[in-house]
Amino acid sequence: MPERPETRVLTGPDLKAFYKALSNPVRRDILSYLGEHGEANSTSVAKALGESTGTTSYHLRKLADLNLIAEIEERSQGRERWWKSLMTDIFTPPGLEMTADEREAALKIGALKMTQDLSLLVKAYAGYDTSEGWNQIYRAGLWMTKDQVAAFAEEYQSLLRKYVTEPGDRTADARRMAVRLVAVPDEGSGPALPEDADTRQAGADPE
Repeated sequence: MPERPETRVLTGPDLKAFYKALSNPVRRDILSYLGEHGEANSTSVAKALGESTGTTSYHLRKLADLNLIAEIEERSQGRERWWKSLMTDIFTPPGLEMTADEREAALKIGALKMTQDLSLLVKAYAGYDTSEGWNQIYRAGLWMTKDQVAAFAEEYQSLLRKYVTEPGDRTADARRMAVRLVAVPDEGSGPALPEDADTRQAGADPE
């Protein structure tokens, strides 16, 4: 099993900087590309994204300033600089002290992620019958203590690390998979649905 990467704990100012970076679609695409290919230079990134090398070089440097990527110095020569994604767990601890604008940035980061996750969920359901088993969807409800929730999350992360592979180790039939885990207390039903003849309780008086 690969070693667990060092956890990077975000501060309030980090969150503001992250939002500034991740709200830019080119930077999001660069991070996705490096996550998939492991290493790249500005030329290969530019070709893949349909951008100029000047544009990708600028955004690569900005991502490096945020410690989201790092230069591979042994491969860089002259003006050709190679980059890699930093394999670090990024964690925002509960109860983090934040200013109002830092909290707003945190909420906006969450909204960006949720937009992508909702798109993935819709895609998973829409293609479920034709995915030949690639699309897997599971939902569950459990009674757990807070300690059990923490243990569950740790075991989930350990399971993910078991399947982590480097770009050169991936087989030809492997596909990039999006995996998400959200665990929240379920303390109430959703909004009430409009009542009609089929949903009224048996024996209720007609209006």
